[in-house]
Amino acid sequence: MKFLLASACLLGAALAAKEDHLVSRRLSKRFIDEAGNYNISFYHINDVHAHLDEFSSSGTDCTRPERGCFGGYARVKTVLKETRPSHPDSLLLNAGDEFQGTMFFSFYGGEKIAETLNQIGFDAMTLGNHEFDRGDDHLGEFLENLTFPIVSANIISDHPVLNRTIKPFHIFPQYELAVIGVTTETTPGISSPGKGTTFTDAVAAVQNTVDLIRSTTNITRIAALTHIGYDEDQRLARETTGLHLIMGGHSHTPLGAFAGAAGPYPTIVENKDGDEVFIVTAYRWGEYLGYIDVTYDAQGKILSYHGGPIHLTNATAQDEELQTQIDEWRGPFEEFAKQEVGYTNVVLDQSTCQRQECLLGDFVSDALLQYRLNFSTPETAPAFAIVNAGGIRATIDEGPITRGEVLTAFPFSNAVVEVTMSGDRLWRTLEGIISRVNVDNGRPVTSFLQVSRGVHIEYAPSAANSTSNVLVSVTIGDKPLDRAAEYKIVTVDFIAGGGDNFFSPPFEDLVVLDTMDQVLINHIGATSPVDIALDGRLKAVSRCKAAKARRARGN
Repeated sequence: MKFLLASACLLGAALAAKEDHLVSRRLSKRFIDEAGNYNISFYHINDVHAHLDEFSSSGTDCTRPERGCFGGYARVKTVLKETRPSHPDSLLLNAGDEFQGTMFFSFYGGEKIAETLNQIGFDAMTLGNHEFDRGDDHLGEFLENLTFPIVSANIISDHPVLNRTIKPFHIFPQYELAVIGVTTETTPGISSPGKGTTFTDAVAAVQNTVDLIRSTTNITRIAALTHIGYDEDQRLARETTGLHLIMGGHSHTPLGAFAGAAGPYPTIVENKDGDEVFIVTAYRWGEYLGYIDVTYDAQGKILSYHGGPIHLTNATAQDEELQTQIDEWRGPFEEFAKQEVGYTNVVLDQSTCQRQECLLGDFVSDALLQYRLNFSTPETAPAFAIVNAGGIRATIDEGPITRGEVLTAFPFSNAVVEVTMSGDRLWRTLEGIISRVNVDNGRPVTSFLQVSRGVHIEYAPSAANSTSNVLVSVTIGDKPLDRAAEYKIVTVDFIAGGGDNFFSPPFEDLVVLDTMDQVLINHIGATSPVDIALDGRLKAVSRCKAAKARRARGN
């Protein structure tokens, strides 16, 4: 049976609220009918990354409201207060990555985030990889302060608090519905979980949990709350049975009927039984609050839906009580964050860093290289610097640059290190990063790269619509990379230690130098006003050129 789908993408909070009320009148009798059909609403959010307060389009503090301010939990609270009373059967779910991204986390850790989430009134949350950035003990303190269930079926931990608080699923008996959680298996390579905390195969964990629920309860309505990414959500849908709704996060994917959306809201994929699975995500930073209202049949399949992402803009009022509290929390770090460290004449863009050369990637890589050149002789000078695009979190707008903007763009407190490696290993490392699969261990590389001046890398798409590429050439200085030579490289401790699976095996006994944010602040001061442009150090070329290069190398 094909579903009768009634969908509308809600492009503003006011429009969303109006549309929601129309829906609530149409579905005012919320009950299980004679056929066993049941209606329930889901609100969902993901990858807020400590954006408790409103922000500019770049993700930094909103200092120019005339250009637009977005998100903030005070706006989320307003939408929920206005619409949730007319949706008596509803759940509010969080798909993870509340940690890391603004001074609210850098200064307070998880304390104020937990307090905010409790006030908002979430019904359940799964964990994102960034919840592990300060280790298991810090996460344990955060979890003990929450007043709602934490679900992740593929996390196994010997940490006493994590073991006690993280459950595979939670059943909401009043709705006869179960929510299963799952967290990306790549977490150990991109965050800092303890050695006793492991992440099993997400698809197997979800299917095993679905089977457990169905064999031990009468529950047929089962939803997944995931932090594995949009592509993996689709794979999860295709490779399981018994699951019909996935609310996801991790990949920061915008879904809906608006410019820039990566797909429809919901995205519909057939499972192993040929049944349709509905996948929704709500972009990033809390700019959107996801909303989907579904009708289940007696077998737990979705018959119809209504909804769309609710855009939280200046047009959405802020809840005064919560906003006052957030403003007070700003006090201790506000003056520090507002200190101007320089000026830029150009937008130091971050938005394309995970796909290609980006201006902020060029700038920070050059900053790391220059930092080491300042302390080097010609004989000891490094060849170039390399950073992971995943560590670059927000655009820095043109105009004055503040400490807060730098800390928002680079929130991870990574330290600068130098490593020496053979040309052969360097080629294999770059080949793995460009192809997205580590050549030495065969595991996925989970970030693109950004590089400094001193190196030029050419690559070509490996296939149509593929995110992986083929390494074509590497030029260091004015010479092709010499596989028999040794090269000194500047990077950060996170990736030198195995993060994002760039280097295998990771480098040991690293000498940790200054922190990345301080190096960048010093570089901004030395080069202000910043006025740079892309120079082609990372260059995509034709597949024909790639094939010719491979023939020349004899492979």
